[in-house]
Amino acid sequence: MASRIADFGRYTHAIVRGIPASLAKEALRSCPSEVDVVQARREHEKYQEILRTTFGLEVVELPADESLPDCVFVEDAAVVCGDTALITRPGAESRRGETKAMKEALEALNMNVVEMTDENATLDGGDVLFTGQEFFVGLSKRTNQRGAEILADVFKDYAVSTVPVQQGLHLKSFCSMGGPGLILVGSSEPAQKALKIMQQMSDHRYDKLVVPDDLAANCIYVNLPDKGHMLLHSTAEMFPESLKVLEQLKDYTLIAASNKEKTKVDGALTCCSVLINKKANM
Repeated sequence: MASRIADFGRYTHAIVRGIPASLAKEALRSCPSEVDVVQARREHEKYQEILRTTFGLEVVELPADESLPDCVFVEDAAVVCGDTALITRPGAESRRGETKAMKEALEALNMNVVEMTDENATLDGGDVLFTGQEFFVGLSKRTNQRGAEILADVFKDYAVSTVPVQQGLHLKSFCSMGGPGLILVGSSEPAQKALKIMQQMSDHRYDKLVVPDDLAANCIYVNLPDKGHMLLHSTAEMFPESLKVLEQLKDYTLIAASNKEKTKVDGALTCCSVLINKKANM
């Protein structure tokens, strides 16, 4: 257990994908919106540069596919833990073609790849919160009980609990891990209800940091051996009050990244990469 906690936030690789022009008009979204694809690509390039340069990860960039307008949101296509990768079955039928390129990329990295083939199951990676000690799976418009059951069967070493997602697209639309044992969570009533359920269902005790804006709770935590705790978060322009709360993390290096255009199509920071800790012998 101690080694699991020590490895939490340690990564070697990141899989990302380009933004197709079709994102602007054809990507799924909960509210009507106008997306500036040129600006979205600029933001995505900066995001990748942080992964590559600041975090020192080997970034594998898959090409954009115009027939898959949501393909930049690679997190939904796979759940990776240790040397095992589960290829999901996304809840939106229009997104199921995204898993092919993800499977090929993970196989090229010599991961142990398991594919979800049960036609009764749906699972989006954005509904999966891995704490380093267990999994929480959001039951949402995109993820169902059968999907959670298959995840539990694949990752047998960890407890898996389900959490109703009453508002927002995914579980991680209002929460993420801010470090070992620390859950970042939004202040809305649905977010707080979900947190309470997670606390009740877990045998582990977690600290929490509540931010005013639900989407601002979606951050990427990385633990670098030479730099310590690092947190990639949304910009002050997007969520000024939430940033003030994140600044309470005194031992952290905070790194801002704009994700403004992709939030218009329900994208968050974690959505845009699959992070992998690849052991030397894999």
